[in-house]
Amino acid sequence: MSLVEQVLAQASRTPSAVALVAGDGAELTYGQLRRQVLAVRHGLREHGLRPGDGVLFSVRPSPESLVLAIAVVAAGGCVIFADPGAGPEMFTARMRLARPRWSAAESLLYAASRLAPVRAYARRRGLLLPNLSTLDVARHIRTGRWLPGVPRGALSLDRLLRMPPAEPDSVADPDAPAAVIFTSGTTAHPRAVVHTAGSLSAALGLLRERVPLGPGDVVHTDQLMLGLPTLASGARWSLPPLTGGAALFREQLRQRRATHTYCVPVRLAEVLDAATGPLPSSLRHILLGSAPAPAGVLRRAVAAAGPAEVLSVYAMTEMLPVAIATAADKIAHVAGGATGDLLGEPLPGVQVSVAADGELLLAGPNRSPGYLGEPPTPWLPTGDLARVDEAGRLVLLGRKKDMLIRGSFNLYPGLYEPAVAALPGVAEAAYVGVPDAEHGDERVVLAVVADGPAAAAVLPARLRRDLPGVIDHDALPDDIVVLPRLPRGGRGQKIDRAALRELVAEVVVR
Repeated sequence: MSLVEQVLAQASRTPSAVALVAGDGAELTYGQLRRQVLAVRHGLREHGLRPGDGVLFSVRPSPESLVLAIAVVAAGGCVIFADPGAGPEMFTARMRLARPRWSAAESLLYAASRLAPVRAYARRRGLLLPNLSTLDVARHIRTGRWLPGVPRGALSLDRLLRMPPAEPDSVADPDAPAAVIFTSGTTAHPRAVVHTAGSLSAALGLLRERVPLGPGDVVHTDQLMLGLPTLASGARWSLPPLTGGAALFREQLRQRRATHTYCVPVRLAEVLDAATGPLPSSLRHILLGSAPAPAGVLRRAVAAAGPAEVLSVYAMTEMLPVAIATAADKIAHVAGGATGDLLGEPLPGVQVSVAADGELLLAGPNRSPGYLGEPPTPWLPTGDLARVDEAGRLVLLGRKKDMLIRGSFNLYPGLYEPAVAALPGVAEAAYVGVPDAEHGDERVVLAVVADGPAAAAVLPARLRRDLPGVIDHDALPDDIVVLPRLPRGGRGQKIDRAALRELVAEVVVR
């Protein structure tokens, strides 16, 4: 049974239970969710959507956007996630590859991408938007009230919601594309991950096995990949508002009696900073992902979580999830003097291989079958360097592309950053290489964020003293730079190493 079929079946069993709570507190029951999905599905079919049609999806998270996305897949379509904010050139290149037949976007985005005054305003704010109305598609869908700039003849989501619901007339093909997600790549060679109904169902089934969900649970997140298994389990999906700080996020955890939540590590640190004391006692699972979690954040999370289990999820767009480690195990791994970042034991069905150069290769039922427009391969090359320890657990050693060369020594930042970040007075740590004009090699710079103002002044001297005892001699940095924060980017708020390199270069050169 596909994920969408699981959600609809669950909605039939518990129609009066609350399925969704919006950022503003508005609620949607399972019965309402099912009726709306079937109504929109019927409307899409009536207006020409056919199995295999790609639908460009440019709608921010909300109950309405969720209904639309599920309805597209229920109708046999494929949701294409391509951020219009990536810039017109990248967006055009991605559309050339994806070739969507439909486009769904907020009315505001259509207006902002078409009307000259609005485009000029967006450009002054650093946002270059493509003109969505000129896309070569068969049909447009708008969400929200009509605004100037919406293409003529665009379907209104409100109108689709008023269509009569109709039961699906066929079982979903598990091998049919259900989602296309653009990730890396350039304007010349954009890259997009294709997930089928089968791969998504397998991925989210693995997550539910490790992190139990069921009626009565409340999952507070804006992450689709955690929200969908929530609905398939009969639990309640609580959506944070589109705008709002960490204090509001923490308060909603309390108000809505959340049992589960998901944060990128930087976000969780902000949530912990927002107030002192323990997190709400209703929490049973706190999931971290999208970026490595520093030991300092893990320790604080464990201290604030009480009986809740703090879990770090290793996953990638191509394969969700791969391994899950407890915060306690990750902390013990570093405290025991082991190098690298503990990822945990591969989940059931996940196959692991390590290439000759140390790159981690993966396979399994939850893996994407491939990239759009590219032939499938038997193994997924992750770009991560890893090893399997004596307990059968994956240990991340770094990213291939982040490798620094120091003479004959290859330095992988991810191999040493967890150990450095676990030292007293260090909140975060990152290695970067800065060109050395005098020697023609790279100067190895360790950028650290101090754990409080008092630690900042003495941190470089303390690290010079303590580092030889925890990392290899060849990995000792040439320079240590203390920064107020590390530059980050993207939805996962990963360290932006290019920006960090520029930032520390200014300090080192001076």
